[in-house]
Amino acid sequence: MNDPIRPTSVLDASALLAFIYHERGADIVANAIANGCLIGTVNWAEVLAKLVIAGGDPQEVTAMALPGGPSTRLELVTFDDEQARESGRLIRKTRSLGLSLADRAAIALAQVRHLPVLTTDRAWRSLHLPIKIEVIR
Repeated sequence: MNDPIRPTSVLDASALLAFIYHERGADIVANAIANGCLIGTVNWAEVLAKLVIAGGDPQEVTAMALPGGPSTRLELVTFDDEQARESGRLIRKTRSLGLSLADRAAIALAQVRHLPVLTTDRAWRSLHLPIKIEVIR
């Protein structure tokens, strides 16, 4: 029987893509996944869309990365009303930086769960939020 995941961080789409493509910062994401982390369904959809655009097969990535696999500690979290409200509140603080809905959804999930969020987006460094934002590269 597997131990329940006790997540230590949230991934945004760019962080998971860095891991999938073995880009700089992938080791940080690998460590986060090994320790247990979350990704929201909005960010998961963004990852799958980027893979399709690049000619990839989302079914292969789903089999590799999602819960149910013997070694993964990545939990997919459904975007719910609480996260939607928090994401909506974030628009005032993030509009000038051009953050997308998926970006705000990742931050909202991190805020709701009181966890740090991992991203490759350096613009997030200028946000003053009650969570830790870790830019992986």
